[in-house]
Amino acid sequence: MPTRRSARLIAVFLTVVSLLVVGAPLGSAALSPASDSIEALRKQAAKARKELDGLDKTWKAQNKKLLASQAKLRATLKQLGEANAEFEQLRGPLARLANSSYQAPAASASMSLFGQGEATDGLRSSADLGFMAQSNEALIKTAGELKDRQTRLANDAQELQSGNAIESARIAKQQKALFVRINQLTTQLTNSLKKLSGNRDLKLQLGCDAGLVADSTKFPNGLIPNKYLCKLPQKGAFLRADAALSFYKLNAAYKKRFGRDMCVTSSYRPLREQQQLYYQRPGFAAVPGRSNHGLGQALDLCDGVQNQGSATFNWMRSNSGTYGWFHPSWAYSSPFEPWHWEYGTESPR
Repeated sequence: MPTRRSARLIAVFLTVVSLLVVGAPLGSAALSPASDSIEALRKQAAKARKELDGLDKTWKAQNKKLLASQAKLRATLKQLGEANAEFEQLRGPLARLANSSYQAPAASASMSLFGQGEATDGLRSSADLGFMAQSNEALIKTAGELKDRQTRLANDAQELQSGNAIESARIAKQQKALFVRINQLTTQLTNSLKKLSGNRDLKLQLGCDAGLVADSTKFPNGLIPNKYLCKLPQKGAFLRADAALSFYKLNAAYKKRFGRDMCVTSSYRPLREQQQLYYQRPGFAAVPGRSNHGLGQALDLCDGVQNQGSATFNWMRSNSGTYGWFHPSWAYSSPFEPWHWEYGTESPR
C-alpha cells in the first residue's frame, strides 16, 4: 500500500499535471529542453499521466491478486487449525486402543499418528491399525482421513506462503519503480515549467483553470469572487475562465498584428461598479444584475477599437470570431458601443 511519502509524491505530480493537461493530446515521451510552447508541455504532461496510469493499474492488479492469495492462506490455516483440533480429540481414544492391543507394527502406526514419526508412516500404517482393531475401524479411518487432511492443508499453506512472499517482493519492486518514475516525471515537468515561467502569457494560461467555469456560474451576476476568475495581461482585468483562455489567444494574435497588447478599459464588472455606471449613464449601461460584464464574459476595448471603421476595429470584426468573441448586433445602434465585445454566442439583449 502507498506510504505517506509516496502519497505526497503522487499529490505533487498530479498538481503539476492538473495545471497542464486540459484535454491535451498525447505527445512524445521525453521532455525537450528547447521547448518554448505550452502545448508541448501539455503533451508531455499528458504522456506522463498516461504512463503513470499504466504503472498504477499494474501495481493495483498485482496487489489485488496478493490480497486474494493472502485471504486464501488465512482460510487454509484456519482449516488446518480445525483439523488439528479434531485430531487432538482422537488422541485419547487412539491411545487407549494402542495400549489395549499393543503390537510392534501397530505401535509404530500409533506413534506416527501422534506426530512422533513421519506423516507418511502414519498413513501407511492406518491399514494395520484397522486390521488390528476391527471394532474400532471407524475411529482409525477418521484418524487416517484427518492425517491426510492435515498433510494436504499444510502443503497448501506452505505453497501459498511461498507464493505470497514472491508476489510481495514483486509488488514492492513495482511500487518502488512507480514512485521513482513519479519523482523523475515531476522533476522534468517542474523544470520545464520553470523555463517557461518567465513568459507572462504562458504563466497566465497555466494559472487559469477551465474547471473554474462551473464554480463561477454558481454566483449571481456581478458577485463572482476573484478566485473564480482569471487574470488578463492588462492590470486589474479579469474574465471567466473560458473567456479568459480564449482572450489570451485573441490577445496574442492582436499583438502579432499590431505589436502591442489589446487595450482593455473594462472586463469583469462587480455589481457595485455596474450600479454606479448605471446611475451615471442609465441609457448606456445594462441594468445591474443583467450585464455580461457581471458574468465575466464581456470586454470594453480601446486603442482605436472604440471607433468603428478603425484598423483595430476592423481587425477585431474580422478575427474575433475565430477566438469565440463577437461584437453584438445591438452595440451598433442601441446604444452605439463599438468598444463592447462579448464571449460566447450572441443572444437577444
